[in-house]
Amino acid sequence: MESKLNLNLEVVAKARKSAENIAKDTQTFIDKHTTVAVERTICRLLGIDGVDEFGVPLPNVIVENIKAGNGLSVGAAYYIGNAMLNTGLSAQEVAEKVGAGEIELTKLPMKDAFEVQMEVNKVAKEMVARVKANRAKREEYLAEFGDKTGPYLYVIVATGNIYEDIIQAKAAAKQGADIIAVIRTTGQSLLDYVPYGATTEGFGGTFATQENFRLMRAALDEVGEELGRYIRLCNYCSGLCMPEIAAMGAIERLDVMLNDALYGILFRDINMQRTIVDQYFSRIINGYAGVIINTGEDNYLTTADAVEEAHTVLASQFINEQFALFAGLPEEQMGLGHAFEINPNVENGFLYELAQAQMAREIFPKAPLKYMPPTKFMTGDIFKGQVQDALFNMVTIMTGQKLHLLGMMTEAIHTPFMSDRAIAIDNAQYIFNTMKDLGDELTYKKGGIMEKRVDEVLNKAADLLSEIEKEGLFRTIEQGKFAGIKRPLNGGKGLDGVVEKEANYFNPFIELMLGGNR
Repeated sequence: MESKLNLNLEVVAKARKSAENIAKDTQTFIDKHTTVAVERTICRLLGIDGVDEFGVPLPNVIVENIKAGNGLSVGAAYYIGNAMLNTGLSAQEVAEKVGAGEIELTKLPMKDAFEVQMEVNKVAKEMVARVKANRAKREEYLAEFGDKTGPYLYVIVATGNIYEDIIQAKAAAKQGADIIAVIRTTGQSLLDYVPYGATTEGFGGTFATQENFRLMRAALDEVGEELGRYIRLCNYCSGLCMPEIAAMGAIERLDVMLNDALYGILFRDINMQRTIVDQYFSRIINGYAGVIINTGEDNYLTTADAVEEAHTVLASQFINEQFALFAGLPEEQMGLGHAFEINPNVENGFLYELAQAQMAREIFPKAPLKYMPPTKFMTGDIFKGQVQDALFNMVTIMTGQKLHLLGMMTEAIHTPFMSDRAIAIDNAQYIFNTMKDLGDELTYKKGGIMEKRVDEVLNKAADLLSEIEKEGLFRTIEQGKFAGIKRPLNGGKGLDGVVEKEANYFNPFIELMLGGNR
């Protein structure tokens, strides 16, 4: 892609190399550690589901049983496979007996490690085949209906009741939405387990459960077949259950997942060691399943100033890109995040927004960038809000953003009504149609405001990445260089769930889903 902004490609290459070195350095830590969430994910991918008599999810029961016997450093896969060989039971049946107090996994006679791995691999390959079939099903739908060439219109439903969400999601699809995001209930990212079954209550959103995923996927397939369009489904695999929710999404054919390497650390105070290990396995799963990940750089601008801290967004995009590549996730599945969040009172703010978006498009040309609407400076004045959203829509079509999360004129007033979504969709469709090729017709003034702005942002991002490369990612987060938020290495939630691996640690899904891709 030829740069309209006259980007200094040597600085881009320098920044990307620094980010690669940051990811490589951090990967050394990742490769030596596992977490309770990773091990619960392995349980789920081996077919373990359901709850015990007290309502505790069986993957949690299994992992706690192994942890109590000091066996987690070898991996849940080994103990489940060993139990299957000892008892002749399936992984699910083993889990049920552990839940009933009939089996202590670490106290069973230890079978030959090779035989255990063979037993586990048979089951693991079945699940991997199921995920692969889901990906093929998505591709069949897209081959039948075609895929959209312009921005995907991305809308949120969030009633708390999955059945009400389905009604709203179908209505949004009929109004023109391309992606339905079922936003998670407030605080779910801090639960160290995944709730079970269909849910009808939630605050600020709906619980992410495998049954809720299944119900919404079926509903969107139904309305998509009616409309002759494939409707993508999005949820959130961030928080303390990041890889588990990625696995559930892969099993139920979700298409998009919120999946950031740093978001949980900065904005949910989840321990950085825990998050960094969890994001790796979650991205391996998402990569294999063909899921587009959404990263959370837009959140930086809700706490920090969008003019002063724009370079931290770009630096984080570079880091998220490299972590994703290490997990085998291709650029075409990286919905790197950014947002239209400059104070509307800033003179020439629109030029800065346009410059930032065009810069992201040029630096990450293959990525389906996720562009977030104005929220921080929405006041409740719906008429001004509609104009702010229109300007946001203009930047999207002019710069080729792909995942376009619709702005709502009632932002800062209430959760959107279906009518609010319809108006937002109409606004975006009008602008995307009437300005369809405007971006291709425009060139930017050499030495102008936009060119100077991106030169400043790019150089500051490259300098920041160079600092992080020297100090390491963990130390940088401790110093608060992202979003102005400091987090301690040994603080936050979930640190007690991080375990150093032994030499004979076994996770079959890394090899089956990633293979030699890293």
